[in-house]
Amino acid sequence: MPIITAPQDFNTDDLFVDLRRFAGRPLFLKCEGFNFAGSIKIKAARSMVAAAERRGDLRPGSTLVESSSGNLGVALSLVAASSGYRFVCVTDSRCTLGARQLMETLGAEVRIVTEPHPEHGLLGARIELVKRLCAEHGHVWLNQYENPGNWRAHYETTGPQIAEGFPDAGVVFIGAGTTGTLMGCARYLREHRPGTRVVAIDTVGSVTFGTPPARRMIPGLGTGIRPPLLDLSYVDDVVHVAEADTVRACRALTGEGFCFGGSTGTVVSGALTWLAEHDHEALGPAVAIAPDLGDRYLDTVYHDQWVADLYGEELLEDDAASRLAGPVR
Repeated sequence: MPIITAPQDFNTDDLFVDLRRFAGRPLFLKCEGFNFAGSIKIKAARSMVAAAERRGDLRPGSTLVESSSGNLGVALSLVAASSGYRFVCVTDSRCTLGARQLMETLGAEVRIVTEPHPEHGLLGARIELVKRLCAEHGHVWLNQYENPGNWRAHYETTGPQIAEGFPDAGVVFIGAGTTGTLMGCARYLREHRPGTRVVAIDTVGSVTFGTPPARRMIPGLGTGIRPPLLDLSYVDDVVHVAEADTVRACRALTGEGFCFGGSTGTVVSGALTWLAEHDHEALGPAVAIAPDLGDRYLDTVYHDQWVADLYGEELLEDDAASRLAGPVR
């Protein structure tokens, strides 16, 4: 019987969902949302805070500050509350209401940026505010965008779990945000499972892999500034997913009883696109990482009016038709 003293000590991260009935081919989804933070970001939060403590950057009463689109902010709110730190999350208007409310419930101060940086968009504006808060108030910035503790968390946990669970995996699909998860897993798999391909999943409008910037409304994956952590030599292929397809994937999964978050919908959509273009029988099993669950997206991805306003009534009609048709069997 597990007994914990801090919420970050619990994480059910060895759960895989068999999506063959849904996808029509061998695809297994590694679920990372079953912890008190509700997402894979608990791993990076624990790793970066522990490293800062070892360096002596964090002391009793310190105030952490971080830029986040939502999930890392929630994870750091939880870790800060249980460790005796104050936390300020700098986010933007795309952060879901559920994530903002949860951060505030956990005692965090949430600062919302509404005006984008002229060159680097909302992310650039967020980082600019973080730097100002550090200069004016002495806050400690973990800087998830450059912190090696971000990718090391997944080199030490997520990557080994995939390799152990599916030693014969032909391809692993990993969403790209800060690229911490991507780089940690890719490094581990390159060293220990060199035959496994690593496919990065990004959103249309993200600049991570050199594509032009465009409006993005679903938080999580994608970025307006190329992530310093990214090393393209570890990535075998990249798939860009339009946000409308993210919504379609999320809603289609609910037809199987699975309610996942926007990042997961993007990864699943990208994985299905890539697999449709490759010989999956020759590849062996495919694994995709599901970073989050869907409860924080009820007022966005799963809200009909929000979807219709941003992506058109046609998407809702397509969703209704696909539910009647049912998944691939």
